[in-house]
Amino acid sequence: MSKTPIKFGTDGWRGVIAEDFTFDNVRICAQGVADYVKQSGLSERGLVIGYDTRFASEDFAAAAAEVIAGNNIKVHLCLKPTPTPVVSYTVPALKAAGAIIITASHNPGSWNGFKYKSEEGASAPNEIISRIEKNIYQLTTDSYQLSIKRLALDKALKKGLIDYLDPSPPYFRHLAKLIDIEELRKQKLKVIVDPMYGAGSGYFKTLLQDGNIELTEINSERNPLFPEIQPEPIAKNLTKLSRLVKEQKANFGLATDGDADRIGIIDEKGNFLNQHQVFALLCLYLLEVRGERGAIVKTLTSTEMISKLGKIFAVPVYETPVGFKYVAPLMIQKKAIIGGEESGGYGFRGHIPERDGILAGLYFLDFMVKMSKTPSQLLDYLYSKVGPHYYERIDSHLTKGKRQAIVERLASAPIDTIAGGKVTKVDTTDGFRFFLADESWLLIRLSGTEPLVRLYAEGESLEKVRNLLNEGKKIIGI
Repeated sequence: MSKTPIKFGTDGWRGVIAEDFTFDNVRICAQGVADYVKQSGLSERGLVIGYDTRFASEDFAAAAAEVIAGNNIKVHLCLKPTPTPVVSYTVPALKAAGAIIITASHNPGSWNGFKYKSEEGASAPNEIISRIEKNIYQLTTDSYQLSIKRLALDKALKKGLIDYLDPSPPYFRHLAKLIDIEELRKQKLKVIVDPMYGAGSGYFKTLLQDGNIELTEINSERNPLFPEIQPEPIAKNLTKLSRLVKEQKANFGLATDGDADRIGIIDEKGNFLNQHQVFALLCLYLLEVRGERGAIVKTLTSTEMISKLGKIFAVPVYETPVGFKYVAPLMIQKKAIIGGEESGGYGFRGHIPERDGILAGLYFLDFMVKMSKTPSQLLDYLYSKVGPHYYERIDSHLTKGKRQAIVERLASAPIDTIAGGKVTKVDTTDGFRFFLADESWLLIRLSGTEPLVRLYAEGESLEKVRNLLNEGKKIIGI
C-alpha cells in the first residue's frame, strides 16, 4: 500500500515503480474506477484499458483488467503498447464508459502512472476524479482484501469479460477523414521521427510510408530505461534528433513523448521550436490554411501569441489552469477548434478533446506543404503577424517544507515591480502570474504531479525573459 495518499494530479496518478506504483495500488485505483462506473450507471458500456512501453506496463494493465472484470464490467484490453490518444479515441468509437491507461507520460523510467479518460475520451474533469479519489480513499481505509474484486485474466477471457483489441486501424481511418494522408505521402520530403522509446513508435511510419516521403525513425525500440533521455520532447532531450536533422539535411524532425500525446518539433536547421511557437503555428494553420473558426482554449502558462491571433482572426480565446482536465471540458463546451498547453499537448475539433501528438504532427507537416515553407520560415511568418515572442522555463526540485514557505512568501508580500518593470496585474488562478506593463509576464507555479516549483516567463527578447526568471528565483529564494 502507498505510504502517501493516491492523488490524481494535473493528469492522473503517478508514482515510482515498486515504491508507490505497485500492483496493490493499481488494483485499488482500478476498483475505485469500477465503483465510479457502477455508481454512474455506465457499467454496461465497458472500459478500454491501454498502456505504454514502460517497465511492466502490460502487467499493470492486466492487473487493472482483472479488477474491472471482477466487477462484471467488460474490458477491451489493448494488444500492445498504444499511444494515449489512440486509446482515448477508442472510447467514444466503442461508446465505452471510459478508459484506464497505464502510463507516466514524460516522467523518468523509474516512474509509472494511472490515467483515467472520460466517456468523451478526454482527460477526466475534476468532478469525476474527485469521485474516483473518494472511492480510492474508502478502499484504503476499509479492509483491502474484502473490497477488491478480481477475476483471473484467463478466466475473464473465457467468460468474455475481457477481449483483446488493436485500436489502431479505426484510428488511422479516422485520421484519413481529418487530413489528406495520400497527398502528404506524395511530398518529396525527408523527415526524422523520434518516438523516444515510447508508445508512438511506428505510427508515423505506418501513416506516411509507400509514398515519396523519406521517413527515418530513431529510438523506436522498446527500452523502459529511456537511455540518455527522459521521454519529454523538449530541447535537452532531442539533441540526437537535432544533430541528425542537420547531418542528413532533413526537412524537419518530429518527436513524441512516452505516450505520444505530446509533440516536439526540430526545424530544418536543427533548432528546437518551443511548444508555444508550435501551438501558435497550429492555431495559424487552422485559422488561415483550413479556414476554421471557433474558440481557442489555452492554459495560463501558454503564450500570449494565441491571444493576439484570436484578435487578428476575431475568434475568442479562453484560458484555464494547467492540465488538460481543465482544457477538455471547455473545448467541448465552446466547440473549440483547438485546445493546447505549454507542455506541448494539443487537441483538435472533429477529433477527441484530448492531446494528440500524432495528429498534431500531421497537421504541422500539412502546414509546411500547404504554405511551401520550412519550419523556420513558418515561424518568421507567424512573427510577421504577432511580433517576436521569447519564452523559457526553469524547474527546481523542492522539499515539502520549502513548498509551503514559497506559498506563504508569495501570498504575504505584494510585488509591485519585477526586473525594472511595473506589475500591472497578478493572477492566482494556478500559481502566481505577474503581468508587466510591456506585455511580458512571469509565472511561479508549484507542479501538480512532481515535487517541483516551475518558473515561466515570456517577453519580447531573450534578455528580458532571463531577467524575469532570475528575479523570480530571488523572489522565492532558490
